[in-house]
Formats: sequence, structure tokens, C-alpha cells
Amino acid sequence: VQLQASGGGLVQAGGSLRLSCAASGTRIGLYVMGWYRQAAGKQRELVASITGGGITNYADSVKGRFTISRDLAKNMVYLQMNSLNVEDTAVYYCNLGGPTARGYWGQGTLVTVSS
Repeated sequence: VQLQASGGGLVQAGGSLRLSCAASGTRIGLYVMGWYRQAAGKQRELVASITGGGITNYADSVKGRFTISRDLAKNMVYLQMNSLNVEDTAVYYCNLGGPTARGYWGQGTLVTVSS
């Protein structure tokens, strides 16, 4: 299984970015998929997830601003991020199967929000 995350970059506060995660080696519809982030000096945290059945879950800090979605035909997961603020600055990771030893991680994509 491989996960390739992309879409990070530098954006001004209030702006938007869309992250993409391309999965290969398995079908994403069989697993929970998640976006996590890790800011400098902080622990990795869940941002959003979507189950195999399509149920979504969000961290309180991003509710109403971020949207996780997926395209089963393309085997891709997305994270649309709106109204970004400096606290959203972090490396964002795509995850398949949950944050356990049996899960898989992408390489991370850096999101930097400037004030």
C-alpha cells in the first residue's frame, strides 16, 4: 500500500487549499481514511476522517472549515481547507486504516499559513 499526498503550500490567512491523497495497492473504500497533522513541537493529531461507509468525523478546531471527501473510482481522498488560519500550519499526513501499527501513512505535505 502506498499513499501519495499533495497540495500543500503557502497561503495567506483566510485562504483555501485542497489536499489530495492518491492510494495504490488497495481500495480506499474498504478502510477508514484520515488526514492528520503535526505542527512543530506538537503531537500528530486527527484532522478529519471518513469511514468505509462514508461517515465523516472532524476535529473541533476544523469543523465548518474543512471537508474530507473521496473519489472511490480514482482511489483518492481529499481535504478541502477553507478559512485557514496560522494555527493550521503543519505537515499534513494521509492515513489509511487508522493510526495503528496496521495503518499506512503518506509522506506528508506541508501547509504554511501566513498572517
